[in-house]
Amino acid sequence: MDGAKPPAGGGKQELEEALLQIIQQHHQQSLRQRQQTERAKKDALRCAVRVADLLVDAVDGGVQELFVNEKRIEFEARALLSNIARYRKQTDQWLTATNEINSVLKEIGDFENWMKIMDFDCKSVNAAICNIHQS
Repeated sequence: MDGAKPPAGGGKQELEEALLQIIQQHHQQSLRQRQQTERAKKDALRCAVRVADLLVDAVDGGVQELFVNEKRIEFEARALLSNIARYRKQTDQWLTATNEINSVLKEIGDFENWMKIMDFDCKSVNAAICNIHQS
């Protein structure tokens, strides 16, 4: 049994060296894992930023298109309102002109009627004068 035992002083030193080696390996492995984790975290962050940018671009593209369409609709609405106002004014002018023409035609009709009455009266007076003159 004595031969199986390592020397007391030398065995302790080997054990310390083995423990130091294990600690170094553990430290190196931890460092590698930490570096891998940091790389993975940075990659994930880059990917998340890229996805967020793509999503924002997709949403912004739709919003921008909607904004352009809204501006175009507003422009068309203003143009339509302008046309409506112009047509309303023109219609009012036509209505006024039509009313004036109707009024003038009515006056012409009244004048024509007055002329017929005057003609009839003149013929009646002329006939009366002719009758008086013949008698």
